[in-house]
Amino acid sequence: MIALPLLGAPVARRLRTETDKNVTTLRHRGVVPGLAVVVATDNEATLWYVRSIARAADKAGVNCTVVDLGADAGADEIASTLSLLSADEDVHGIILQTPLPPGVDGDELVAHISAAKDVDGANPLSLGRLAVGQEAFAPATARAVVELLEHHRVSLAGRHVTVVGRSAVVGKPLLLLLLQRDATVTVCHSRSQPLERYTSEAGIVVAAVGRPGLLTGDHVRPGAVVVDVGTNVLENGELVGDVDPVSMTEVASALTPVPGGVGTVTTALLVLHTTQAALRLTEELASVPTVGAGAPS
Repeated sequence: MIALPLLGAPVARRLRTETDKNVTTLRHRGVVPGLAVVVATDNEATLWYVRSIARAADKAGVNCTVVDLGADAGADEIASTLSLLSADEDVHGIILQTPLPPGVDGDELVAHISAAKDVDGANPLSLGRLAVGQEAFAPATARAVVELLEHHRVSLAGRHVTVVGRSAVVGKPLLLLLLQRDATVTVCHSRSQPLERYTSEAGIVVAAVGRPGLLTGDHVRPGAVVVDVGTNVLENGELVGDVDPVSMTEVASALTPVPGGVGTVTTALLVLHTTQAALRLTEELASVPTVGAGAPS
């Protein structure tokens, strides 16, 4: 058995078509959609990811500003930056990129991102709305997993999915998105040992930990669909995922590549979310009556 590659490129192309339509609508309104990415790290994998977001935004006609605060930025500086961007009418989407400097609590900082501009679903309000089925931007990586599976006609309803990783960025929101599609979901973490006890039971396995080679072909049952969310940069500069592709491709029926899989869809979604946020924000502004409107002359 040789695993079928679940490529992200065709999914991203479909998403970019929707983005292009939104950008055209916004241009007719005299609006250039704006995305701000706040960075406070020198982590090479993160910087690679941010560059990919900026390239995707530029190609789509979205103005992307990378606000690099440096790896020694403090919580107050980051919070102030997020608040200023939330109040900036030219910014429609905001991302606080992780990891953050040691000792800086990201859970508190994301609350400074306006929920209307929270295009990566980081604000607790966004996750809460997602949990109860209200309108909110889902974290782009979690949504990318679902978009990729659905595009490649991998059925989710009634399937057992094991997600390895319980972060607020991927694992927890992905659990909610999968439940909305009637999947049965197991979420694993560092205390879920032995790991193969849980991964070998599932028809679909998602690896989202950030540890190279975490999952091998021995962890899954023959014919499983495996989604690799990991983005890890080795010392030689090579970008790899959380899955060992050599052993996995001999067991799984389908596998997402790294690069070229989930990450490609994630960046396309972040740009799409930015245009969607811009549309909503401009519609809200247009509906607000001008001061003095209707007053007698």
